[in-house]
Amino acid sequence: MSALRIVFAGTPEFGIPCLNAIVASSHQLLAVYTQPDRPAGRGQQTHYSGVKQWALEHHIPIYQPLNFKDPHAVSELAALKPDVLVVIAYGLILPKTVLTIPTFGCINVHASLLPRWRGASPIQQAILHGDAETGVTIMKMDVGLDTGPVSATVHMQLTSQHTAGMLHDELSHLAIEPLLNTLNHLFDQQTVFTPQDSSLATYAPKIKKEDALIDWKMPAEVIDRQIRAFVPWPIARTMGHGDVLRIHQAHVVYGQSNARSGHVLSIDKHGMLVATGRDQLCIDRIQFPGGKVMSVADWMHGGHAASFIHVDLA
Repeated sequence: MSALRIVFAGTPEFGIPCLNAIVASSHQLLAVYTQPDRPAGRGQQTHYSGVKQWALEHHIPIYQPLNFKDPHAVSELAALKPDVLVVIAYGLILPKTVLTIPTFGCINVHASLLPRWRGASPIQQAILHGDAETGVTIMKMDVGLDTGPVSATVHMQLTSQHTAGMLHDELSHLAIEPLLNTLNHLFDQQTVFTPQDSSLATYAPKIKKEDALIDWKMPAEVIDRQIRAFVPWPIARTMGHGDVLRIHQAHVVYGQSNARSGHVLSIDKHGMLVATGRDQLCIDRIQFPGGKVMSVADWMHGGHAASFIHVDLA
């Protein structure tokens, strides 16, 4: 196995476990590419990406081009003479002029079992659609959207407890071994890349805030998946007493109610029980505007929960 000259391209924290593994390996990390700093939060303060924070702490050179339409950005990457570009949730489209720069191409870590859930939100879509399993795919990038040939996939079971945040963390560590195995065998050309079956492809569009609005006419299982898929962002929400009620955790209670969908049936130490299109949903953890996340049991102690009994959420 020969050591590779690696450039990494990624933005959120998802890529950090693999970055740590690359630095600890015999390969050489030349530089990190990440998206430009952007204002975030109520104060619109400049926000560094998770990957930039990591690179600063590890004294790795950082590049933040707006895109690769600028020839200077392309020539800057070419000047690094990378053997391979490792791409994990970078968030920028890489044109053919970039894909052909590294000697062994661009290797991508994708958080699904491709060709299922190509696109921006594979973790959320796997939960939203009730997939029994998901995993990580290592592929060689081409000009399509997650269409390149695959070198490795690793499977894991999805449970009814998984949130997007939990799954994000598990998959980020699951990616380490197959990525290193792929990199370790690139130089001697022992890595085999198998084309995807595009007839099996499904697509994972970017999540928008409005996707998080709950439709109480849906079955409780569907709403529960929505709640779990949108933790930690954008957080599933509904309206009650004119306030936005964000729901951080809930569970399904099987058994039909004759009440209208969205009707609050009861509130006690076990949670807020709400009628749905099929079965019932018990809300465990909630958040009101400007407030902290709290259990329904704690909310009851504040004396405000009683006003929600027999209210219709919308």
